Amino acid sequence: MSTAQQRRAYAGPALFSYGFRPFFLSGVIWSALAVPLWIWSLFGGQTVAGHLDWHVHEMLFGVLGAILAGFLTTAIPNWTGRMPVIGAKLAALWSLWLAGRLAMLVQVFVGPIAAWIDSAFLVVFAAVVWREVLSGRNWRNLPICLLTALMAAANVAFHLDAALGLQGLGTRIALAAAAAMLALIGGRITPSFTQNWLRQRGEAKLPPPFGTFDKIAVISAAVAALSWAIAPGQAVAGVLLIAAGGVNLARLTRWRGNRTTAEPLLLILHLSYAWLGLGLLLLGASVLTPLVPRPAGVHALSAGAIGVTCLAVMCRASRGHTGRPLSADRATVAIFIAINLAALLRVTAAFIPEYQAGLLMLAALCWTLAYGGFAVAYGPMLVGPRPRQA
Repeated sequence: MSTAQQRRAYAGPALFSYGFRPFFLSGVIWSALAVPLWIWSLFGGQTVAGHLDWHVHEMLFGVLGAILAGFLTTAIPNWTGRMPVIGAKLAALWSLWLAGRLAMLVQVFVGPIAAWIDSAFLVVFAAVVWREVLSGRNWRNLPICLLTALMAAANVAFHLDAALGLQGLGTRIALAAAAAMLALIGGRITPSFTQNWLRQRGEAKLPPPFGTFDKIAVISAAVAALSWAIAPGQAVAGVLLIAAGGVNLARLTRWRGNRTTAEPLLLILHLSYAWLGLGLLLLGASVLTPLVPRPAGVHALSAGAIGVTCLAVMCRASRGHTGRPLSADRATVAIFIAINLAALLRVTAAFIPEYQAGLLMLAALCWTLAYGGFAVAYGPMLVGPRPRQA
């Protein structure tokens, strides 16, 4: 059977009929809860789950890990034509993710076993990605395999940080892998979706096909981000990051984003890629000059590029795969406004330390409104069956 036939033959709960359903929903709910919990911990003088960097871990490996799993378990069967991970297998994979979140919450009580439980999900998920891509001989997506494996390794490094004195290497590698993945995947879907939409509207000038300049942009982002992850204080890393930021912003200008203002579901993809370019620029500048604080670059990439891209992709994928129109409604527009405000406030807070507390609280509120808003607006789509076509 084809991938589509295999999906139609599935007769279990709708929640486990596609990877995006359980992972998107649980990922956004956890994101909406984790950020306020961190803010409460930060200003209440307590550490969540006994770990100072708990919120960093949960945003990168918990929330991003879930959304990445939802996207790839849905997309890879279309790339390879192989049997999708659905039903009991999908439920088992999702249960591993959930076990990791619980383990990280109670790690002060269970000790090192929390790290083993948490690490299992991304290791198993990376193995699934490798198996599907290799079995399907889908060589084009080997970089996705490598970056997914790098995320799993970064999570292990996070847990080994204190014992081995890695000084945050795992966190930096995860952020670098995410930046490279955004340049690769965002650089595919944004011009492709834009081209299709513009063509339907009769536009003659379309985004150019993927070419040499795009390869340079992706490689520059990956090399620059990884160089910073390995040597965060070296000037060469700063120069590479600024160059990569400039190249990727130039890449963005070729995609006709100014013609997508009538459709927020497309415009948000261009804005999310702009956050990637800006994040690389700010992170590079923070290496070269004390005038730019490092948290500004880090959060332009994390809250901005990652946070906005995740919501952009989730909204589009959820609507498309559940048979809804590929057009943003009012709730979706509100979600997009809230997440961009959250990212802007979080970056601004790094530059104005005297107002940082208030700005952090406002950023957390906007973040929760965005991700919690997705859960409310899109939750019924994710747990319910696809509507029957008239």
